[in-house]
Amino acid sequence: MPITSQDHIVSSYSDELTALAQLIAEMGGQVEVAIENGTKALLKLDRELADVTIIADQRIDDMQRRIDDMAVSMIARRQPMASDLRAIVTSIHVASDLERVGDMAKQLARRSLKLEGLSLQPTFYNGVRNMTNLVLRQIKDALDAYASRDPAAAIEVCNRDDEVDAMHTSLFRELLTYMMEDPRNITQCTHLLFCAKSLERIGDHATNIAERAYYLQTGKQLTADVQELQRTQIKA
Repeated sequence: MPITSQDHIVSSYSDELTALAQLIAEMGGQVEVAIENGTKALLKLDRELADVTIIADQRIDDMQRRIDDMAVSMIARRQPMASDLRAIVTSIHVASDLERVGDMAKQLARRSLKLEGLSLQPTFYNGVRNMTNLVLRQIKDALDAYASRDPAAAIEVCNRDDEVDAMHTSLFRELLTYMMEDPRNITQCTHLLFCAKSLERIGDHATNIAERAYYLQTGKQLTADVQELQRTQIKA
């Protein structure tokens, strides 16, 4: 049976959707590296690694623009519907969240340059390492849920966001105590407070990506579904 022009169109469209998903995956990988490098630059006060992280953010920004351009072009040319439309629209949102995560990693690197010559409290090292490990896991699992369109995995990521918030609160209180005990710690601890907040914001963006993954598969907003489930449980 000969291949028709319609077959070519369908195949080309499928290839574009696949390429879009691959770009998201690639951008996610770049962001994970940025988080790791930004944190290492902070903890080791490594100027060279900080510079590398700051420069690498430009590539992440470029990838977001490329994804946006591809998605808008596909909407204009293909006029997608249903799940295809959700896939294209969510790619724009996920790319935006990943770009913001890249900015947070860059902020960590920049803060490390302001801390040169200062010594960090050992407990802060442990707190940041633990928090970084958790947010990296959140980002990875959120991207996996998005790639596999797994709503259950997306819900699990959202449920773990409380752990990130709890770690951030613990670090905040600890740094505040250092500042109250000795005013000479104020400058250093203020920078570290901003670093802890950047990590907490990365966790929030991971949750956003997980919510996009849930919407991608179900066509429903995760928050609305959770609220409906809670109302059902209360009535029962």
